[in-house]
Amino acid sequence: MRILSDKDVKKVLNVQQVIDLVEAVYKSKSDHKTETWPTIFYDFVPGKADMDIKSGYLKKDKVFGHKTVTWFADNEEKNIPTLMGLITVFDAESGQPLGIAEAAFITGIRTGASGAIGAKYLARKDSENLLVVGSGNQAIYQIASALYALPNLKVVRIAARDQVKLKSFVDSLPHRLQSEFGMEAKTIIFETVDCLEHAASNSDIIITVTSSRTPIIKMEWIKKGTHISCIGADMVGKQEIDSRIVSNAIIFLDDKEHCMQVGEIEIPLKQGIITEKNISGEIGDLILGKINGRTDSEQITIFDATGMAILDIYAAKIALQSAEENDLGVEFNN
Repeated sequence: MRILSDKDVKKVLNVQQVIDLVEAVYKSKSDHKTETWPTIFYDFVPGKADMDIKSGYLKKDKVFGHKTVTWFADNEEKNIPTLMGLITVFDAESGQPLGIAEAAFITGIRTGASGAIGAKYLARKDSENLLVVGSGNQAIYQIASALYALPNLKVVRIAARDQVKLKSFVDSLPHRLQSEFGMEAKTIIFETVDCLEHAASNSDIIITVTSSRTPIIKMEWIKKGTHISCIGADMVGKQEIDSRIVSNAIIFLDDKEHCMQVGEIEIPLKQGIITEKNISGEIGDLILGKINGRTDSEQITIFDATGMAILDIYAAKIALQSAEENDLGVEFNN
């Protein structure tokens, strides 16, 4: 059994790899080669501190496992990470534990990959303007993944409540993308957002990564042809966009059952603004061509992703294999 720190994981996983492996898991799910089990959520302090335990099984790869991840907003003031956790991977034939990986980097990069994949398959091909709503842990991963998956992007705008922290974050982006992801972004324009309405109405793609429980993006702000990847809603009661946007959009999900319970579509469903019939399908079916996606340039599209343990487990499995080949991490003999 091997144990990997985030530092070890960063040495063996990159943006391109993770986008490819997330797509692979989505396709396996579409082909009924995975299982995801009920998630355990707990709010220690609503909106400020929570944890979840997610688990699942990848039949083709013969591994299963679970992830426990915590988010404590006040950790920022203590100068410790706000998001932490562990991913444990087991052999599905023997039950033997294969390894443990720290969860922060894997959670970040695979979630970033999910937002970008939604845009890759649903946004207009001529999309050039991206708006990321939220500048917390997840924002850098969404931006890095989007720049890789969407080569036509020219402008990236970032919106957040704290303008001082936002400016610092945006100013750091070119250096961080280079140092943390090996990405050159000299041709990309990065901008802070002063007026969210103006930014949203001038964006081709919007990615929301907040913990909001009241809609941030209004229907009146969205132009025809916009794609929205909704990433932040992953717990009962969270909602980032106006329910009317959802009712006027073509909707795709990462996991139908989970999104209906805790995703962006949870509240519109409970409000009766949409029904299950409004859901076009899951992203894996779209990637494999089993269902159609965008069919014209004026449609509004939504990808609602709550995240699945099978993504974390598969990424951790690949990281553990690469770490063994490169003698990284700490090995324990059973």
